[in-house]
Amino acid sequence: MKKTLLFIPLSLILSVGMSQVKTFEKAQKFTEADTTAKFHTVSGERHGPSYFKKHEFPEVEYVPTDRLTFDKYHTVEVMYHWYEVWAEQYPDIVELYEIARSFEGRPILQMTITNKKTGKDTDKPAAYFEGGRHSGEITGSESLLWLTQHLLENYGKDPEITHLIDTKAIYLRPQNNPDGSNLYLFTAQANRSTVRPHDNDRDGLLDEDPNEDLDGDGIIYQIRKKATTPEELEKANYIINPDHPAGKLMKRVFPGKGEYLLYSEGIDNDGDGDYNEDGIGGLDLHRNYPENWRPDTGGDLTGRGYTQNGAGEFPMSEIESKSTVMWMLSHPNISVVNSMDTRVPMHLRAPSTSKAEERMYPSDLAIYKEMDQLGLSFTGYPWAGDVYETYATRYKVNRMTGDPLKPSPLFGHGPDFGYFYYGSIWYGDELWNNGAMKDYNGDGVYDDYDALMWDEEANEGKGFKSWTPMIHPTLGEVEIGGFHPKFFGQNGPTWQLENWAKKQAQFNLAMAKKLPELKVEKVSVKKVANGEYEIALSWKNVGGLPVALEQAKLVKIVQEDRVSLVFDKELTKGYEEAKVKIESPELYDKTIYAGYTGLGETKSATFRVKVTGDEEVKGKIKLASTRGGFFEQEFIINN
Repeated sequence: MKKTLLFIPLSLILSVGMSQVKTFEKAQKFTEADTTAKFHTVSGERHGPSYFKKHEFPEVEYVPTDRLTFDKYHTVEVMYHWYEVWAEQYPDIVELYEIARSFEGRPILQMTITNKKTGKDTDKPAAYFEGGRHSGEITGSESLLWLTQHLLENYGKDPEITHLIDTKAIYLRPQNNPDGSNLYLFTAQANRSTVRPHDNDRDGLLDEDPNEDLDGDGIIYQIRKKATTPEELEKANYIINPDHPAGKLMKRVFPGKGEYLLYSEGIDNDGDGDYNEDGIGGLDLHRNYPENWRPDTGGDLTGRGYTQNGAGEFPMSEIESKSTVMWMLSHPNISVVNSMDTRVPMHLRAPSTSKAEERMYPSDLAIYKEMDQLGLSFTGYPWAGDVYETYATRYKVNRMTGDPLKPSPLFGHGPDFGYFYYGSIWYGDELWNNGAMKDYNGDGVYDDYDALMWDEEANEGKGFKSWTPMIHPTLGEVEIGGFHPKFFGQNGPTWQLENWAKKQAQFNLAMAKKLPELKVEKVSVKKVANGEYEIALSWKNVGGLPVALEQAKLVKIVQEDRVSLVFDKELTKGYEEAKVKIESPELYDKTIYAGYTGLGETKSATFRVKVTGDEEVKGKIKLASTRGGFFEQEFIINN
């Protein structure tokens, strides 16, 4: 069967309409092949479709092979190749489509997995999983790839997965920021979010001071310089960490108390005394959501309010975050979400700006805490909990000052949008942890010391480059070294990849299996008087979640479960003369509003119908639940 790839124009997404689609050609996907594509320059080099000097890493698969494995990271193109293969291979349960175009014009592909024969995806409870939001945090995308393959290959084999796909819809977006991912995997450069030019250092210039790969190895390491002049000694804020016998680790101290200055690899392009402080982009998609958004740094004219670094010009200013929010709002059937990053590692959720007990409904918080424990049962992460308290104070004191750490807000954050605005279970999980696999020195902190010890013990020391002398163009004699930023710092070595991708995917799958599920009994038709009948329907929520969190009810993202009858219009035409009259309920719209079906709850709805004549009457009874699904059954009245 020929595969169909669907392109949804941005204008259609913004109007929250899904009625029109069109195909797009594979050759049109990537702007690198388009010589007319727009670009801008950074430090005199092309940036945009062509980027910087290309570099290929042994840890990355750049061309798809005939078998998908997880012993290497995969480029956007390779991932999309597999999604196209699966769309062709599993046409009965897969739909692949383009949800938007990125800042630089790359497609953002998304897949829906559901059994099309059992109904539309929008008529079923749903989960949404996303990776690749932060350009350098690529492990989340790999987890999405692993989950997609696992679902498709086990449909029809694993009873639970088969039931999930038959009765639910799973939305999967592996690369929400393909520009950033390509930048990360094809060059020495790295950034946190979009590649849209941004004035990070507030000097009126855009992206004017990026890192430079001075030694040409394709990796941006650290540079340490021994302070010698009075000016350098006044600024020196690092010493060699005495805890590690080989002297590899650097320890931060107060300015003037150190012996070294530490830089990232590169030069001071703009001559302001700071190195590499305005690299590619800088807008943060995970600070660009519309819930509790605050202006970017410099946006508070009083100097006394809150700002949020990387927040963007306004909420959803970036197409990548806008496409996520608009998809969610046009698909209120979604109850469970995870949009993944690296590298804490932690199951990370709301609230992001306040204490959970102050703002969350107790019953909702109890569900979240159950999900926390569910996640830990698969991943074994050190932490699970909210952003404001658990994340901010996971280490109790500031290690430089000794001051106790206090709760700290993040604004425009995905998990807050997910709960407070959208009323769902929404995680922003952080995968990987810079290799700090054990607390080697028992200090209760997973830090660079533990990472280096694990690297030497289990990773053959491949995650750390020993300090090597070099001559810097402006700093003179320095040493270059430190942790590998791409495949140890932000993401694990490849032999660890499948372990981290799989266990996170298993948690996401477990959450999807807990989606609400309304089990509907057969419609009952009971004659109660001459020409009068009771039409009854009962159902039970046999899933693992209620059809609506209390927050979802508050913000009106979900409607009450509703039951209605449908007859041929000719039968109900007129009033006293109608052949079929719905006498109860007496509401004008003849709809029974059944509230919200809780976990394990059974509900029923009964209509009273009057029928004249002796002909057989056919009708349908419909149950519509925003997050529980849509059901209809036919029935017959023999008068």
